[in-house]
Amino acid sequence: MNDSPSTLDSLVDEWLTVPDLSERLALDAGKVRRLLQERRLVGARRGEPKVLSVPAQFLVAGHLANPAAPSRTEGGPQWTVLSALQGTFTVLADAGFSDEEAIAWLFTDDPSLPGTPIEALRAGRKTEVRRRAQAEL
Repeated sequence: MNDSPSTLDSLVDEWLTVPDLSERLALDAGKVRRLLQERRLVGARRGEPKVLSVPAQFLVAGHLANPAAPSRTEGGPQWTVLSALQGTFTVLADAGFSDEEAIAWLFTDDPSLPGTPIEALRAGRKTEVRRRAQAEL
């Protein structure tokens, strides 16, 4: 799979840098870096100079952290990381995907879903997406 920055830019329409993520998630940059280390998020180095960036679609409104069971609580975070991502990243890494390849896979149209895997995850259909990811093994 061609996972060059230009290919990723043609698939992903909005990127967030660590400072952008920090602001959107209301976390300090160290906690954002921890999310990346724990692989709750993955990113790609883009631009000149190369800056680590994460697709904005990896974040959802706070009450939609788990789209299959939206929370109805008030006062939660305005934005959060889509909960289904971490396990999906693990399955893709087990299949030998780099972070850039995983991003490309998530944003590439899959007629069997239909749509892209990231759209399916955001709609609460993680089982379908992970089944397709496991087929990559």
